[in-house]
Amino acid sequence: MDDNFEKGIEFLRKKKCIGKLISTMEIPHFPHEKNHFKSLIKYVIYQQLSIKSARKIYDRLILLFNKKNISPNNFKLIKQSDLHSVGISKPKIKYMNEIANTFINDKYFLKNVDSLNNDEIMNELTKIKGVGPWTAEMFLMFTLHRLNVFSLKDLGLQKGIQKLFNLNEIPSFEFMIEKSNKWAPYQTIACLYLWKLIDGNNFDW
Repeated sequence: MDDNFEKGIEFLRKKKCIGKLISTMEIPHFPHEKNHFKSLIKYVIYQQLSIKSARKIYDRLILLFNKKNISPNNFKLIKQSDLHSVGISKPKIKYMNEIANTFINDKYFLKNVDSLNNDEIMNELTKIKGVGPWTAEMFLMFTLHRLNVFSLKDLGLQKGIQKLFNLNEIPSFEFMIEKSNKWAPYQTIACLYLWKLIDGNNFDW
């Protein structure tokens, strides 16, 4: 386990509510994906779908590469009809092509990502049509392993906070901001536990 991740868990253990939740669950882990293009098209697929459904579609997409490198150029060689046949909607196919074109047309795109802060990365990513704040936040969390990201508009996190604090309805953004700010600088780790709370202890992106 990464030292900072371990420190984050210990930090959150001392917080009310989230600390109690952590004591009842297995330690979550990050996917180890360093391919920026692959990660972005993955989270385009995951937009507005259940984790289970999205994972199935994503796995079928990977098979279309036929063991070739999952790169923008190889993606462009896949027929649109084949992409559609594995369950990817036409708008999402368009978004994924936009991502591929961005990488192809700008060979330096995201090359200096480690030197950028979260807001700068969000700004760069959301310039691409189809890459909204949620997709960019998932990229920050799961690809770059930025430990202080909280996705306010993620329905799973909204439901997680509702359940954690025994609320009768989905919380307001103001409530979520108030609570999640107390988890800084390890908001991402708190998110992992909130997702596990809703999707089960074996939840895995």
